[in-house]
Amino acid sequence: MIDRSSLQTGQQVRRACRRGELTEQTAGLAPGLAQANLVILPDELAFDFLLFCRQNPKPCPLLEVIEAGSPIPKTVAAEADLRTDLPRYRVWENGELVDEPTDIRDRWRDNFVSFLIGCSFTFEAALLRAGVPIRHLETNVTVPMFRTNIPCSPAGIFQGPMVVSMRPLKSSDAIRAVQITSRYPAVHGAPVHLGLPAQIGIADLARPDFGETVEVHDDELPVFWACGVTPQAVVMAVKPPLVITHSPGCMFVTDVADETLAVG
Repeated sequence: MIDRSSLQTGQQVRRACRRGELTEQTAGLAPGLAQANLVILPDELAFDFLLFCRQNPKPCPLLEVIEAGSPIPKTVAAEADLRTDLPRYRVWENGELVDEPTDIRDRWRDNFVSFLIGCSFTFEAALLRAGVPIRHLETNVTVPMFRTNIPCSPAGIFQGPMVVSMRPLKSSDAIRAVQITSRYPAVHGAPVHLGLPAQIGIADLARPDFGETVEVHDDELPVFWACGVTPQAVVMAVKPPLVITHSPGCMFVTDVADETLAVG
């Protein structure tokens, strides 16, 4: 088991993934550096997916699109390899999850186009600096994520529900979290919903669709942010022949400083 406290830079996290030493969630690693969701698909689907991201910037804020055949994200981490540098991947065939490997070199194709999408882990450092507690970091679990009844804007073949991540907060912390995360539109920005999960189609906070359960105390509100796992719910809905994504919580850690993504 690798010492997570030793993973302070994007390069250290990526090399630990490449060596097979880090195979679990990346929340809290390389503090101060942006993390990203990953979607890889054949080039014949790339334009439709690009349009889907442009039309749904809350759940799918694009950080970088990598040209067909290249696994190197030149803008956000020029020495990285998207085939090896995430802890765990998901392979989807016709909307079904068929594998969760730690390396996808044997599945790589020359026509693959890769998309890096902003991740809410990025603004968590700013929340912590402001004294806002983050339950999944305190308990070292993957943030809970839920499918909602909020539809995404369709584009080409892609359509489906928005996925949200949830962090339980006291009312005063929730107000502060809205203020802080509003400065980070490139990584989902402000919450899309506070409290009353049934209003967005969530029946049971103890049963997330992705990630792990965290406790919501009686004096707390569940606060929901748009989530970059949305493309995985969309893949399950529209069933394209082949898509590769990150495993929820197992993000790509970039070399981009969080604060460069802030506005205002």
